[in-house]
Amino acid sequence: MSTDGQPHILAIGGGDFVPDDRDGMVPSPLMRYALDLTGQDRPRICFLATACGDDQARIGRAYAAFSRLDAEVSHLALFPMPNVPGMRAHLLAQDLVYVFGGSVVNLLAVWRAHGLDEIMRAAWESGVVLAGQSAGALCWHAGGTTDSYGPRLRAVTGGLGLLPYSCGVHYDSDEQRRPLLQQLVGEGTLPGGYAADEGVALHYVGTEFVQAVSYVRGAGAYRVEPDGPGTAKESRIDPRLLADL
Repeated sequence: MSTDGQPHILAIGGGDFVPDDRDGMVPSPLMRYALDLTGQDRPRICFLATACGDDQARIGRAYAAFSRLDAEVSHLALFPMPNVPGMRAHLLAQDLVYVFGGSVVNLLAVWRAHGLDEIMRAAWESGVVLAGQSAGALCWHAGGTTDSYGPRLRAVTGGLGLLPYSCGVHYDSDEQRRPLLQQLVGEGTLPGGYAADEGVALHYVGTEFVQAVSYVRGAGAYRVEPDGPGTAKESRIDPRLLADL
């Protein structure tokens, strides 16, 4: 649960784990920030890899990376069937639920088929910290831009809507992201929202954006808002710089 009992979401634009010198991955300062939000010395973490079809190699790498943390780690898989008999009880018993990237469109469809959309809302309202990167950041919002349909990005408008904003991820590493999000917000397909560069996370308490955090100097977050008929404006938000690993 969060330190203050309030609903927290940490939406990561990119950079949740970083390579180490042994061909493995270690949690970035953004992941450690997510853990700090729980207020627990040894938090219970459940991660989901639904967006990549519960790929076993991805799940194995995730356990190896999470082993670098002092945490009690589990995962919830939905392919070919749920690996946890009581999904609601399991997720509500966690301090942090973490969602990996992949196809946000597939993630949302599978979650809804299993009732996870309602379970995630209940977990969030009870104070379980929700976090994720890419698809795992987009899913909590009203929508955003996605490559779920192919290399050419398209809008996704059926997010869980815990946060009533659009979301942009990988904002500085994919040249399609910024102009498409601005277009979609300007034309009203998506509501105004927030975007994050690689190495940046957006922190919300309840439905209020409170700050951006980063471990990359010069990286930014952005507020994207409608600005007259068919146009949008973008305002930079300077993230709070976190300590290096």
